[in-house]
Amino acid sequence: MMLEQRTILISGGTGFTGSFLAKRMLASGHRVRLLDNKEGAFLGELAALGAEITLGSVTDQDLVQQLTDGTDVVFHLAAAFRQVNLPRPVYWNVNVEGTRNLLKAAETAGVSKFVYCSTCGVHGNIKQPPANEASPIEPADYYQYTKYEGEQVAKEFMARGLDITILRPAAIYGPGDPERWLMLFRYAQNSRFLMFGNGETTYHPLYVENLVDAFELAMTKQAAKGQTYLIADENYYTLNNLVKMIGVVLDLDVNIIHLPFRPLWLAAYGCELIYKPLKSDPPLFRRRVDWFRQARAFDISKAKQELGYQPKVDLLTGLTETARWYREQSLIV
Repeated sequence: MMLEQRTILISGGTGFTGSFLAKRMLASGHRVRLLDNKEGAFLGELAALGAEITLGSVTDQDLVQQLTDGTDVVFHLAAAFRQVNLPRPVYWNVNVEGTRNLLKAAETAGVSKFVYCSTCGVHGNIKQPPANEASPIEPADYYQYTKYEGEQVAKEFMARGLDITILRPAAIYGPGDPERWLMLFRYAQNSRFLMFGNGETTYHPLYVENLVDAFELAMTKQAAKGQTYLIADENYYTLNNLVKMIGVVLDLDVNIIHLPFRPLWLAAYGCELIYKPLKSDPPLFRRRVDWFRQARAFDISKAKQELGYQPKVDLLTGLTETARWYREQSLIV
């Protein structure tokens, strides 16, 4: 898609999703500025492609204003994300006040478009699937709560005239995914998978390039102004089916062994208590094991109708590309 050249700021720009968005914007001929507090796996590649990279935090108001001046579009992806022993004030300062800092800077700089990346997790456990944008807001943890509070801050600035679109992505995966999906691949490659519970819980994947398509549409479509969209792949799956699909990609017949969920939850809780004085994240924690029981299933018809969003990469293709990257990095065999 050829677009009018713009200056674009991406917070969280050296992270997994931010890197893919940055590469797309650079390929489209835009001038791209990245702000992140970590270098990320793709730092060298992004620099070689011409991205202007600044290491820092969205909590630094002066730095945020400096980077936003002269910018046409802001994509706000930076967030404090799911660290168990991270103090709550850090989540609030980054996810809420950091969002406010960027919005203030965007307003001052006369930015023409602001896209805020929230999360489907603001809807919590989906009791009546599939959920849409009007479904109950029931965040299950403080991360999800602060992301929704960030949405509320964005709506304050919408009311003041800033052109803002909010996206709520589902479970993002793809080449470069650093954590949860890598764990699934590693467990599946043993040809057996311990499934705690019946495995019929639904999970809704989102291939990273499909999400980047949605970001691009949110930037360019006038209908997106002031709107909120759930973004996901075309279909959601049971955990059993998802694991079997990973097995297909790995050319393995994965044996799923079902075990009761409650003992795992208790073990995770105990692990959290042990690690709390150590100020480091435990290897097992309740939020991680909730993957086995929290339902995720979404209706993306609003994004399809208003943005023209169409998830182009299906699950089998996305998993194949992800497995290829993991193997190239020697992360799986």
